[in-house]
Amino acid sequence: MREDERISIVKELLFAYVKSPSLRHIRDPYSVIRLAQEIVRRIDRGNSIWRKWDGQREVLLKSALGCWIPVEALRDFINEMPGPQVTATDVGQRLRAFEDEEYFSYPKEELRPGCLALYERERAEGTELPAIIGLLRDHVEQEEERLRVEQQQRYQRWREEDRMAREQRLLSGADCKWTQLQKSPHWFCRANGRTYRLSPTKDKMWNLYRVSSVTEEDERALIGKYRGRGDATKVVSQMAYQPEPRW
Repeated sequence: MREDERISIVKELLFAYVKSPSLRHIRDPYSVIRLAQEIVRRIDRGNSIWRKWDGQREVLLKSALGCWIPVEALRDFINEMPGPQVTATDVGQRLRAFEDEEYFSYPKEELRPGCLALYERERAEGTELPAIIGLLRDHVEQEEERLRVEQQQRYQRWREEDRMAREQRLLSGADCKWTQLQKSPHWFCRANGRTYRLSPTKDKMWNLYRVSSVTEEDERALIGKYRGRGDATKVVSQMAYQPEPRW
């Protein structure tokens, strides 16, 4: 590829990129990485080791990433397009190369059954392959969002169960890590049988108290003011095993 052709490709892609009305999008590191990848791909296309793949074939194949389209179906459709004949191995390995280049596009195994069932249904109805790919991309996007929501819900349930377990330990008198009671702004912990409370201050710091109960009013002794639980934890881990002063 001549130098003027490479410059033309870079100019075309850069002009298209900066047309975005969103300054946030233009500065987004992820978007910049995608732009850089596309520039390199477009420039290197003329010297690609993949000799059977022109622009349209690659566009079709990329659109099928993550959709679990059978390789044989892709092969048959591509062989109806202008260009040299491809084998199932050609298609499978080109897909793998795209997945390696765009690591975020690896197909999710748990979506395979649903994708294949949808594919078989649409093929039986005579739907064209590009249309099936578009339908599957929408399906994958919806399923990935569903999986994300379910994962988030499981995490929230785990956090709440963990908080309740720590709360029970605190109320039972057992040693426990920092925990909140209900929606209290205060955090309590117990170490070596001694109870401590962290209370937020107006200047976004935390007051650490040595207390005798888990009530918000108990302020037996102020130990100090700290930036966060991490700093307070270091103090508690030392004080809990030292002789206590007379309050």
